[in-house]
Amino acid sequence: MYKLSVKQHFDAAHALRGYRGKCENLHGHRFQVKAKVSASQLDDIGLAFDFTELKRLLNSILERFDHTNLNETPPFDNINPSSENIARTVYEALKIELKDAPVKLTGVKVWESPESAVEYREG
Repeated sequence: MYKLSVKQHFDAAHALRGYRGKCENLHGHRFQVKAKVSASQLDDIGLAFDFTELKRLLNSILERFDHTNLNETPPFDNINPSSENIARTVYEALKIELKDAPVKLTGVKVWESPESAVEYREG
């Protein structure tokens, strides 16, 4: 089994609705996002999947959040823009993008700081 990952980032502001503490106020992060995929075999040139393509797909999802107030950006205008919900949202969007790819999406990890991260995966 081959396990690949790429990491990108986006900068955004958010405020956690219903949170009792400083994070209920508008504040910003440089969110780091890692997409993880797996493959059981290599193609005819020895690749499980092209890193450039995986980065492109991930970036196409993240660019809609970059330099925004997430609370005003779908779907976070309806759900809390927590790191947990960001990870699940990116996972679900990337899963659609990879539906015909020779890899399986295994997880999306989001860091809101160097010390704090959450990973979403199915199962």
